[in-house]
Amino acid sequence: MAFLDAVDWQGRIFSGGWIKGSSEPYDSTEPATGKTLGRVGAATPADLDRAAGHAQQAQLAWTVLPYVERAQVLRRAAALFEKHHAEIAEWIVRESGALRPFADIQTSMGAAEECHEAAALAAAPFGEVLRSVEDRLSFSRRRAVGVVGVISPFNAPMLLAMRALAPALALGNAVVLKPDPRTAICGGVTIARVFEEAGLPEGVLHVLPGGADVGAALVDDPRVPVIAFTGSTEAGKAIATAAAQRLKRVHLELGGNSALIVLDDADLDKAVSAGAFGSFHHSGQICMASSRHLVHASIAEEYTARLAERADAVPVGDPMTGAVLMGPMIDERQLRATHTVVSDSLAAGARLAAGGTHEGLFYRPTVLADVPLTARAYAEEIFGPVAPVVAFHDLDDAAHLASDTEYGLSLGILTRDVAKGLALADRIPTGLVHINDQTVNDEATSPFGGVGASGNGARHGGAAANVEAFTEQQWVTVRGEIPGYPF
Repeated sequence: MAFLDAVDWQGRIFSGGWIKGSSEPYDSTEPATGKTLGRVGAATPADLDRAAGHAQQAQLAWTVLPYVERAQVLRRAAALFEKHHAEIAEWIVRESGALRPFADIQTSMGAAEECHEAAALAAAPFGEVLRSVEDRLSFSRRRAVGVVGVISPFNAPMLLAMRALAPALALGNAVVLKPDPRTAICGGVTIARVFEEAGLPEGVLHVLPGGADVGAALVDDPRVPVIAFTGSTEAGKAIATAAAQRLKRVHLELGGNSALIVLDDADLDKAVSAGAFGSFHHSGQICMASSRHLVHASIAEEYTARLAERADAVPVGDPMTGAVLMGPMIDERQLRATHTVVSDSLAAGARLAAGGTHEGLFYRPTVLADVPLTARAYAEEIFGPVAPVVAFHDLDDAAHLASDTEYGLSLGILTRDVAKGLALADRIPTGLVHINDQTVNDEATSPFGGVGASGNGARHGGAAANVEAFTEQQWVTVRGEIPGYPF
């Protein structure tokens, strides 16, 4: 029997077991074929209200368990992700349109690794002894915040949910997860099944697919003091504004308009390959995508021609066939948004070097040359398979262009002179820097996050970032006896 078939999850939400949601269930659709994959249960704010209360009560028992017991649950979850990775990865391929290698990264190499790292986090030191001028023991300790709300996106639904969910659980919190409705099976149902099978106590995890009203209720609920959100900058700003009314902490991983800088000494063939991957991987639907190719003027024309050749050669189609390098976009709305940016940029003076067409949801890899700095393809996040190329003349010009954006998520610099690349990176505000690599990189052990419109800094990855994100620091003193006071 398949892993998901072991329980009746169809048309149900996960909240104290598999139960009917208050909203009408809906069909999850495969973007590559239009086929219905399954029936997804849907929640309402009323379901969220019940889930938050249940999670708050369940967390009290979960957080006082010995750390080894919480770690064991995470280790069992990691083993289940590894054991069932083929089935889970297929759901990711079919529901999100990802290629199989990207789906594998999200399961056995992503979700499982997040669980392993979280299991170790449960045993990490959680305080320190402090000096005090008083005759007392003084120390600080970390305590779970209580209930963590996680709102995850469609583009990497498994990985981007797990990198918040796993450490939050390991540190003694309960979690309420609202996955994107378009990928609620691979990014919600599968996660619930894994932790159900791993022995996570009932009520510690709730998975509530639903619309924006459910997300708004999660942000507003006073029993959920921390929100971890991955998504658009526009939505992130709205969440931050609403959370501020509750004095909540928010961890925001938002959009990007990341630059890939190609210096004149770079290996051109490898640079073109890296640039193509950075822009076209997962149809460009990645926040870290190489959204602006800044290329030294002496090689810009040749770089653009070679990149266009690579784009024209990319096989695009149903990722379940295994014979493609790029699958579909998630839905018609995302495709139209991408095509509008391309059309507007051509009207503004950019030249179409490759692509710019589509069949159904399959958008061809697109290369834009001679892109004006006022064009939308240069100034905005595209979230589609589009590579705008802009020439620069010297390092000052490159630094200015790369910094000329409200975003600050990832930066790639390609050069044979590593010291020069590091010096250039120091001049550009960004959360992530990759010398001699494209901009799309992520590891469970490394801090991840952007600055400016890309988010409020590194809030995920690595022990320090996760502890800071999902615990509160408490000061404690202990005296041998009560001191005397002049009252």
